[in-house]
Amino acid sequence: MAKTYLSKSTFIKGVQCEKALYLHKYNRELADDISPQQQAVFESGTSVGLLAQELFPQGVDASPKDYSQYFQSFKYTLELINKGVEVIYEAGFFYDNVMCFVDVLVKEKEGWHAYEVKSSTKITDTYIIDASLQYHVIKNSGLDLVNISIIHIDNSYVRSGAIDPKKLFQLVLVTQHAIDKQNYIKDKLTILHGVLSQDSIPNIDIGPHCASPYDCNFKGYCWQGLPSYSIFDLSRLNKKIKWNLYNRGVVDINQIPINVGLSDNQKIEVDAYVNKKEIIHKFKIREFVNSLSDNIFYLDFETYQSAIPPFSNVKPYQQIPFQYSAHYERNQKMMHVEFLAKDAVTDCREKFIQHLIDDMQEDGDILVYNIGFERSRLRELIAVFPQYKIPLQAIINRMKDLMIPFKEKWYYLPSMKGSYSIKSVLPALSSMSYDDLEINNGGLASVTFANMHIISNQDSLNVIRKNLLEYCKRDTLAMVEILNVLKMV
Repeated sequence: MAKTYLSKSTFIKGVQCEKALYLHKYNRELADDISPQQQAVFESGTSVGLLAQELFPQGVDASPKDYSQYFQSFKYTLELINKGVEVIYEAGFFYDNVMCFVDVLVKEKEGWHAYEVKSSTKITDTYIIDASLQYHVIKNSGLDLVNISIIHIDNSYVRSGAIDPKKLFQLVLVTQHAIDKQNYIKDKLTILHGVLSQDSIPNIDIGPHCASPYDCNFKGYCWQGLPSYSIFDLSRLNKKIKWNLYNRGVVDINQIPINVGLSDNQKIEVDAYVNKKEIIHKFKIREFVNSLSDNIFYLDFETYQSAIPPFSNVKPYQQIPFQYSAHYERNQKMMHVEFLAKDAVTDCREKFIQHLIDDMQEDGDILVYNIGFERSRLRELIAVFPQYKIPLQAIINRMKDLMIPFKEKWYYLPSMKGSYSIKSVLPALSSMSYDDLEINNGGLASVTFANMHIISNQDSLNVIRKNLLEYCKRDTLAMVEILNVLKMV
């Protein structure tokens, strides 16, 4: 019986896709594994919620000790209300087989005010639906709820000293929106409860809803019948065109009609796949290679971001560089330099700058993969540390982009499957890969570094630092390998 209950999260899942709701309730083993990056998003939301409680101090926490004890939380919430407690965190309510937990519930002169905290920087339609469901449950459970607001992060906030929650957060009243949505909520609840009473999985095909408003965690199950290289992998093809093709029965790349209106690069991609062709524009590639200096530095940054700025002169979700790797050749020998910050709560940006300036020396092109990323990070550092503007700008001026030959399809192999990311290009050109590394992608590197400060065991920290250094080093070594392939054209 418990499986027929709905919560805020399962309601939103059902609004997105009734099949996903059913699978979540009855076939959860079919869900995709939660990645470390996804887990980090969940944990970030928890941290943001706890910080927002400081806007309403001296509250009492009504949250259950574990998820199975939610009915005790409903009872405890009622006890706190009857005792006259005016600020309650995670207040629990239950009505019509729907449960919800309000981040902050505050007794004001006019009545009770519910606050829902979001780690996002803007309010979305989904958040309004979320708040409307809470309004429905709380109001109908008998509480005199007069207002409901959404608290979200202000992305214009720049930390200066200690975090100021009053400046970090924006409070937006959405009561009228919630009232206007009540008929929608009631109708949708009837539908979703009906879905959960079915004996079989709803017959719903894949569609745009698989990624809107959130990436569905049953995509692996629902999309398993697609070919390994389908129309959905075609680079930069408009989503509407992709779904129009799918609805016409076009799934495989070689089924795409000639009148679809593909770009030149997309035509190259399709032609290479269908005819098993290697696209190698020798003149363009040689021109690119010849434009590079004799002395080349291969440079790569790693960054992390946090909803809550970790130190001064940082905005929410700002990309903070914490690591770099650089390879360069001297006297026919490949040299390597690197930097890795202490942890994510220590501001090591100035040390990063100083080491980078020293390591990049004064001459030679600096080769990066996706120049916009590294260039933007350096410009952000200049804004905070203007005393280093001249040497950092000199580094920017020396940068060249190794991604260009692949982005422009001067060098394209069918095995790249439309992607020009270094993770797709490298294995297509070389036997080198990231498969042997504990940390094998940038997202995992960011999450790992962001959590280093909570690890107290020094041996564990040493292993993590080693793994981070090995990953970033592999990125620049991959660039060396890729350029060597281009030089042989």
